[in-house]
Amino acid sequence: MPVTIPPALLSQRELGEDWALWLDRLPRLTEELLAEWRLVPVAVALHGFCSLVVPVVDADGSPGALKVSFDGDEESLHEGLVLQHWGGRGAVRLQRADPHRRALLLAWLPGPDLGDAWDVEACEVVAGLYRRLHVPALPQLATVSSYVERWLGELADLGRDLPIPRRYVEQALATGRDLLADGGGGQVVVHGDLHYFNVMADPSGEWLAIDPKPMSGDPHYELAPMLWNRMDELSAPGAVGSVRDGLRRRFHALVDTAGFDEERARDWMVVRMVINAGWTVQDARRAGRKLSGDEQDWVTRCIAITKAVQD
Repeated sequence: MPVTIPPALLSQRELGEDWALWLDRLPRLTEELLAEWRLVPVAVALHGFCSLVVPVVDADGSPGALKVSFDGDEESLHEGLVLQHWGGRGAVRLQRADPHRRALLLAWLPGPDLGDAWDVEACEVVAGLYRRLHVPALPQLATVSSYVERWLGELADLGRDLPIPRRYVEQALATGRDLLADGGGGQVVVHGDLHYFNVMADPSGEWLAIDPKPMSGDPHYELAPMLWNRMDELSAPGAVGSVRDGLRRRFHALVDTAGFDEERARDWMVVRMVINAGWTVQDARRAGRKLSGDEQDWVTRCIAITKAVQD
């Protein structure tokens, strides 16, 4: 079965010349890896924001997934290293890696993911994974602090003309700097993007994390994606209580199951959500345009989470 690059991944060519060059190389690179590693594609290729994933079988007929990532993506640089470090404990097992070509052969996870699970139950599953994944950090990993320090500087540079309540911006700047200064929370491997759709079942039904964006830092940084994903269902027909109630249920399920410090988890939530809203404004300004409707909705979502975890 020939590998066809998904159109949605090809559309990333618009993001710049480095993307275009990688996408031009990707078909040949994928074919080379398949041949060298004696892999046979068995289904249509999948993709993430910056990666191609090809379902395969190896020479022994064992199923797997060949993942080839964009070589300009800083966040996933050490994905293979961290998966090897975890050794299949709480995360998908790494079978083979070529760091130079940003290629990984992963064990096949048939799924499902946690997208259809009751959200509180899903939060408890993910919080259980925190305990398995938050192992002592590897020295090769960039720190949460190094990223956040830069992001706070960018937030401050945006000035006062932001569609975000000023008190939240000032709170995020002050709280973020306090979190960076106190050095607390530990230095562990942080997955960086752990949410419902990045947790899948293996053939035995065990839940395992995929697609880490690994960093070294405070484990309390980890929670935010579990609140901003699947937010629409909190206002859908049949939802129990308000959106605020639903967000708070998720937050407390994560904190209680993981045994985290509630105040520290709340502080990181505020910092991350305001930074996320700031990025959206930053992107629009760089493009010389106003926020689109979807971007305005995202900023509103970030503000709603910031408010809900504190009220």
